Amino acid sequence: MLLVIDVGNTNIKLGVYKENKLVTSWRMSVKVTRTSDEFGITMLNLFASEGMTFSDIDGIIMSSVSPSLNYTIEHACEYYMKITPIVIGVGIKTGLNIKYSNPQELGADRIVNSVAAYKLYGGPCVIVDFGTATTFNVISDRGEFLGGCIAPGIKSSLDSLVNNAAKLPRVELSKPDNVINKNTIANIQAGTIYGFTGLVDYIVKKIKKETGYGDMKVIATGGLSQLVVNEKEDIIDVVDRYLTLKGLKFIFDMNKSVK
Repeated sequence: MLLVIDVGNTNIKLGVYKENKLVTSWRMSVKVTRTSDEFGITMLNLFASEGMTFSDIDGIIMSSVSPSLNYTIEHACEYYMKITPIVIGVGIKTGLNIKYSNPQELGADRIVNSVAAYKLYGGPCVIVDFGTATTFNVISDRGEFLGGCIAPGIKSSLDSLVNNAAKLPRVELSKPDNVINKNTIANIQAGTIYGFTGLVDYIVKKIKKETGYGDMKVIATGGLSQLVVNEKEDIIDVVDRYLTLKGLKFIFDMNKSVK
């Protein structure tokens, strides 16, 4: 079986593949103070909850946007599973032609999402990832990563708002039925959710205009994607919350023979 690990800014996503099927997945919070032993024991408990053991794993691949955690997680994998992970970075085959001025600046999660989207849904396409940041990644019909843009994330924007406005309360991220509301909580919710809906709508339209791909497919991923997607069914074609884990599996298959 294959263990796939995606280390984000807020969460660590893990999944286990048996052949080509994702049989289980988990999320862990990102804690830079967590030791390799803590990470290993947490994974051990997660595996046990699904009736699995570390001996079931014969390959590991990891993408990360949190360099401070890389050694910790790699060491945990080597110590507890006796396997050195393949880490997404320079020299890894992706199957994409990356048209970026400095490819080393490109986040591993954006590469992995792009690989999965192009493999599964073809090109041209744009991937909108609703995470700590909201990223837009553009893939041509020939599998070229053309670039994209980065906006603040939904939750990080909301946190910034309530942290810097003394009288505004923390609210649940849910969508009111209307934009015009008569209480502060619903006002914040409407401004946040409908505001990001408009952001996605406008940026996707601009991407289509700049690329000339009027029929490009739009794939949404990320934990908060559903909040916006339900409102913009005319913009988003596919919601795939496991896109990153699928991309890691594709990249592992491309690189396992040259590990």
